[in-house]
Amino acid sequence: MNKWSFPLVLLVAPALVMAGGAPTDSGSVPAGVTEGRQIYEQYCAACHGWQGEGAADWNKPDEKGEMPPPPHDETGHTWRHSDAMLFRMIAEGWRHPFNKTDRLTMPAFEDTLTDQEIQSVINYLKTLWTEDQRRYQPNESQE
Repeated sequence: MNKWSFPLVLLVAPALVMAGGAPTDSGSVPAGVTEGRQIYEQYCAACHGWQGEGAADWNKPDEKGEMPPPPHDETGHTWRHSDAMLFRMIAEGWRHPFNKTDRLTMPAFEDTLTDQEIQSVINYLKTLWTEDQRRYQPNESQE
């Protein structure tokens, strides 16, 4: 794969996702993205939405004083986090710092998913972002 193949896939994959699901030709997107979508649908979509849209009023605390699951599409802030931070959030879970409870509102998946599966989910999330967001995010990943 040459250095231009992956960026090209990141440009084409959102159109495939928005067109109504996984592409019929599984060779047209990297296996990691297809696997990531399947894992996302199994473990993440119930809270973060099937299209990555997040919970309603995701940016306002709920009745428990907890922040609801944010969107992972272009309307959220996932694209502002480095790959390392996203990996940590998925593996170790997350408690929003403004929550009034101490519990992890994002469960930890390190005992459920392999490192490669977590990375596949991150690769899938990137297909939900705009081209500008995908260009911005690698700068955050240079840690």
